[in-house]
Parts: sequence; structure tokens; C-alpha cells
Amino acid sequence: MEIKFLETLQTIHSPVLNYLMIFITSLGNGGFIWIVAAIYSLFQNNNKLKREGFTLAVALITFSVIGLLILKPIIARPRPFTIADVNLLIKEPIGFSFPSGHTGSSFAAATVIYFYNKKIGVLTLILAALIAFSRLYLFVHYPTDIIAGIILGIVAGKLAINCTNILLKKSYHN
Repeated sequence: MEIKFLETLQTIHSPVLNYLMIFITSLGNGGFIWIVAAIYSLFQNNNKLKREGFTLAVALITFSVIGLLILKPIIARPRPFTIADVNLLIKEPIGFSFPSGHTGSSFAAATVIYFYNKKIGVLTLILAALIAFSRLYLFVHYPTDIIAGIILGIVAGKLAINCTNILLKKSYHN
């Protein structure tokens, strides 16, 4: 059923959409855009932005440990392009499929950013959703990989927010 869904997405491909999806997916490569956002925030002269940057880094690390270091190797799900005859538009990603790292890191970051700044957060949630969709469009993840990435990313973001709040409350009381 998941392969059928991905094959149906292949029918909407066009040169413009192909270019756009390749670009959008590249924004999520290695969590780069979110790492840059965290580093940028950490080096601002604003305590709220520094706190956001710290929380963002914790969220990305949390998702990476749970999603990429623990779950991917345990579940070891092959990527959809390995079992279907499809012409990939991007270089074959290495590693396993479940959960989607692009999606998880994007939703972890967007959850944190939304917590600190609703206006920018809405934009990052839209970008996270586009990155997630691009992974389906490009036939490198199953829908359940994306759903798991969204859930794990949001959980990692919320855990990071809670941990940061606990940590900073303790440091203020000492």
C-alpha cells in the first residue's frame, strides 16, 4: 500500500516540481539548516535567543540519538527505491529508511522554534512539512517513515523544551 502511494506521487512529477523538491530536500540534508539556526541563535546577544539555540541543539541531538543511532539500525528497513523500479532524482541516500532523519530533525527544530516564536515557528513548521513531503516525492522514504519522523521530532522538541526549562530553573535557584 505504501509503495502504491509513492508510485502515485510519481505521476505528479514535472521538471519544475522536481527541481523544487530536490532543493527543499537539500535544506534538510544532515539537519544543516537547523544546525545553522541553533548556532546562529547561540551567538546572539539576547538571552531568549541563546536559550532557543541551546534548546534547538538539545532537540536535534535527542532526535539523532533516538531516531538515527538507535531506531534506524534496530529496525533496519530498506528504502523504497530498493524494492521498486524508480529513477531517483537525487543521489541514493545511505542507511536505512525508518524513521526519516530529514523529517525528524525538521520537526524537532520546528517544534522548538514554534515554542519560542509563533510567527517564525509557523514558517518552520511549513518548511518541515515540505521537507517531509519531498522525501516521499523523491521515493526515498515510506509514508510511515515520515509519520514516525514527525512524531519523534515533535517528542524530541518537547523533551528539549522541558529539559531546558528544568535545567535553567535549577541554575537560577543555585
